[in-house]
Amino acid sequence: MRSRFAAFYVGDESYLLASWHPSTRPRSVEFEPELRWIRLEILDRTGGGPFDLQGTVEFAAHYELSGASGALREHSRFRRENGSWFYVDGDHH
Repeated sequence: MRSRFAAFYVGDESYLLASWHPSTRPRSVEFEPELRWIRLEILDRTGGGPFDLQGTVEFAAHYELSGASGALREHSRFRRENGSWFYVDGDHH
């Protein structure tokens, strides 16, 4: 999760796509040029340990946009395949 936040922070589309599960991966990632990511707050997690094949992360990604601050909250699902973790999808709230 932290590496994907860092990729959004620097605009690394290739890393985001490579870490997205093929079953839900978009063709491209669009970045909002005015959006500035500030910090990532991990709120909860399940699974994701060395012997797990699935895990979830609930997080708040704080940002600034046009002088206003806000936070994107999501409950994300991840899946491990061939030793690598992939972002599957998430529910915003």
